[in-house]
Amino acid sequence: MNADSDLFKLYSRRILALAAEIPHTEPIEAPEAMARRRSPLCGSTVSVALRLDGEGRIAAFSQDVKACALGQAAASVVGREVIGRDRDEIARARDALWAMLKEDGPPPAAPFDGLEVLQPARAYPNRHASIMLALEATLEAFDRALAGRNKAAAAEDGPAARP
Repeated sequence: MNADSDLFKLYSRRILALAAEIPHTEPIEAPEAMARRRSPLCGSTVSVALRLDGEGRIAAFSQDVKACALGQAAASVVGREVIGRDRDEIARARDALWAMLKEDGPPPAAPFDGLEVLQPARAYPNRHASIMLALEATLEAFDRALAGRNKAAAAEDGPAARP
């Protein structure tokens, strides 16, 4: 089988359908944090904005995806499942996706198990960075939101609040 045929198989109908239906592309009001990740190899970018609820879960989410079909498919799966998730769930999904691509690990667990559609991309390391962008940007925005909350809490508990 030649490389063109393998590449054609990589871009399955399911991947192309996911890429065509990326959720949460409209900006959210008053985002708590934003992050933008870029793949230097291909130039793909994913920008994320989010707000957390009082329990530290994603309450509102938006994404702007300028990526190849594989990066778009990953962003589509992430966008479908991200609302209501906490930081640990996002980090586990990112780590599992990385292991699936780089170490032939199993696909991420539910709710991000839809990322299994990207298993054929294991054979294309030059595509891995684009596939990782959505989860990496989400995690970076999440960390920024938590840092902002911690800074605000520290300011409230500052020297004026101490006896």
